[in-house]
Amino acid sequence: MSLFIGVDGGGTRTRAVVMNVDGKELARTEGPSSLINPTNLQDTIDVITQVCREAIYEVGAMFPANVLWAGIAGAGNDSLRSMVQNGLQDAGIAKAVHVGTDADAAFHDAFGSGPGILLISGTGSASLGRGVDGSAVNVGGWGALLGDEGSGYAVGMMALRAVVQGEDGRSMKTQLCAPILEKLAVDRIEDLITWVAIASKSDIASLAPIVCAQAEAGDEVAGTIIENAANHLVDHVLTVAKRLSPWPDRPMVAFTGGLIDADGPLRQKVLTSIQSLSFEVCDLVVDAARGASQLAIVSVETGFDN
Repeated sequence: MSLFIGVDGGGTRTRAVVMNVDGKELARTEGPSSLINPTNLQDTIDVITQVCREAIYEVGAMFPANVLWAGIAGAGNDSLRSMVQNGLQDAGIAKAVHVGTDADAAFHDAFGSGPGILLISGTGSASLGRGVDGSAVNVGGWGALLGDEGSGYAVGMMALRAVVQGEDGRSMKTQLCAPILEKLAVDRIEDLITWVAIASKSDIASLAPIVCAQAEAGDEVAGTIIENAANHLVDHVLTVAKRLSPWPDRPMVAFTGGLIDADGPLRQKVLTSIQSLSFEVCDLVVDAARGASQLAIVSVETGFDN
């Protein structure tokens, strides 16, 4: 039996899906983040190898699979992508291995080879689009230090800064302080210095629901953070649409990522803004692991795995 593995390697978790050649899902497994860390690529390789092995075992098949297509956060750099691809090839998971970004995999699930705009807001943020003429554009996705505006990480960092600035008296006090300290199991604001120094991106992004909840409760500081995050995400979409214009019809936008998926705390605010700007919103629940599996199958159909 021919088996095709798709991986969605995000900043919070890694998902693997195994399909047969007809696109039927046979197994699905999940593991920790496989976000690419340029200083330690082996961690990414090890996590993906493990979740793929578990998925193949669940099917009851033997290695190697026919094709692995891994969409990984942080794989936009050609050199890093190539090194991870070689490492996964050496791991013997599949006869052919392809590595792209998790955004590429999610876009394929949403739009296949057609036009559209994908907005991503999870641990990180980005938007990518394909125009009616096939041209492609990426906006955002510059990582935590240069970008990720409107992401869980950015919201979490803004909240932490608001807490310490409020403590100093440099800005107004915020109701964010108590629930953040409780979630992080720290007793004093001063302990945030140590916590944030060793926290992962996903740890910081996990504070975003607290910020959304406090904004809903009327906290002005939290409300400003959420408003700014939503505006950044809408700007991502507007920029993609402008760069790919003209569009013969209203551009279709799909959402993915923990902050804007079906139950995401930022979804309604961003959705309302997007719809008011004459975009169509795709109802599909985007599944990047499924899209990666489909890309694995497509690679055989196009001869790309040879």
